Amino acid sequence: MSNMLSTPKRKWVAASAMAMIVAAGTLGAGFVNTQPAIAQQVGTNVGSPPMTGFADLVESVSPAVVSVQVSSEVPVQQVQRGPNFQFEFPDLPEDHPLRRFFEQFEEPFNAPNPERPNRPREFMQAVGSGFIISADGYIVTNNHVVQDATEVTVLLEDDSELAVDIIGTDPRTDLALLKVREERNDLPFVEFATDEARVGDWVVAVGNPFGLGGTVTAGIVSARGRDINASYYDDFLQIDAAVNRGNSGGPSFNTEGRVVGVNTAIFSPSGGNVGIAFAIPASLAQSVISQLQETGFVTRGFLGVSLQDLNDDLADALGLANSNGALVTQPIEGAPAAAAGVESGDVIVSVNGEGVNTARELSRLISQQSPGSDVKLGIIRDGEELDITVTLDRLEEDEEAAPTPQAPAEEAEPETTSSSIGVTVIPNEDGDGLVVDSIEADSVAASRGLMPGDVIEQANGGAVSSPEDFEAAIDAARSEGKSAVSLRVSRDGVVRFVGVPLEIEE
Repeated sequence: MSNMLSTPKRKWVAASAMAMIVAAGTLGAGFVNTQPAIAQQVGTNVGSPPMTGFADLVESVSPAVVSVQVSSEVPVQQVQRGPNFQFEFPDLPEDHPLRRFFEQFEEPFNAPNPERPNRPREFMQAVGSGFIISADGYIVTNNHVVQDATEVTVLLEDDSELAVDIIGTDPRTDLALLKVREERNDLPFVEFATDEARVGDWVVAVGNPFGLGGTVTAGIVSARGRDINASYYDDFLQIDAAVNRGNSGGPSFNTEGRVVGVNTAIFSPSGGNVGIAFAIPASLAQSVISQLQETGFVTRGFLGVSLQDLNDDLADALGLANSNGALVTQPIEGAPAAAAGVESGDVIVSVNGEGVNTARELSRLISQQSPGSDVKLGIIRDGEELDITVTLDRLEEDEEAAPTPQAPAEEAEPETTSSSIGVTVIPNEDGDGLVVDSIEADSVAASRGLMPGDVIEQANGGAVSSPEDFEAAIDAARSEGKSAVSLRVSRDGVVRFVGVPLEIEE
């Protein structure tokens, strides 16, 4: 619900602390500051021991933190990204005395209203935060603060107001780069931290919560690498410094006065601060901002594979020592990975020598590479380690879309054959593999998510075309000492691997 501060000429609404719509990790070198020496660089070498307070740090960095004021023809809408991740405060309770007052600002201003048929079209003024990163006026903020903007201005600490242009935005990481319109080379600025923030490090958040102007809160880095299902590339810092609506796009500083994160989202069952906020790490922000400054948009490397995470059952069924890595379910035909020889069932365990633990981690690493660059993938295939070099393509917006489910075809009623793992299979009349006809309700196969209609294409690494092939593959896995058998399963055109535990036969 919007928190309104009214003036005679315009209305102000603090922009929400919002989760990203992106995908993350992008490519490009880190931001390099090449501004004149006349610039008043702030926030360097000001680290004071926590017991003495943060006053010197705040005095140093605050001049570079700005209030971002955005005019738009549509009001800010309440949106959520997953349970409790707030883009904006939730509605007031039905019996709240202020609910009726705030409801007048919720509907789009051009929407018909029988009670106010002649209501004029109005503009909404949203307020977020940002910070200056160069003496000539480049400013970082969140994409959701400036999206759909018709006019953007920033308010400096001394209350001077400057018009800015939007240089570029990246919805996947929820970052935006602004530039002061007039010629300046004397603006105070801050720099990104070069060292990764560690869990337990102090952080100081400076921003504009609720449109109140420069506000400072302090806390620590609570966790790293948080995934809040905002995008394919989630890699948030979790901080416990108080972050609220209007802090969006503002910086979190370390004790040296360098930016370690861009405040973006809050976790809140109630809408208020509960000590859990999320910031885009400096390393990710730098790579995105560098590209936006250079070209106005962000490009990402494209590998062209469908992936899934491993679990202990799958790792054992595939003969792996652990469940680290990203399992390739299906290479996209004609994409770089397939052209380089990557196959379904390969487990990607490294990119250019850097270890990969999950499918999401692989996606982030690939997205940070430039299109056209070569990457060396460390792969385990059938128990053997090999390296495959792939020349990446450019990721297009629609290449991450999930495949469209296909309507199930009507099947004949052939004789069914039950397997030793509680799955009844029949030959696939429409192609290769076996169709799951039924599953015993209390079987381990059912607990692993297999469903009637699934097509089992492979078992224990080999193709299956008859119930006899399927049972033989299960027996082979058992005789090899495996505690689970791997199944390559297709459902509605989407391929995945399933590890089904095997009962030990005495």
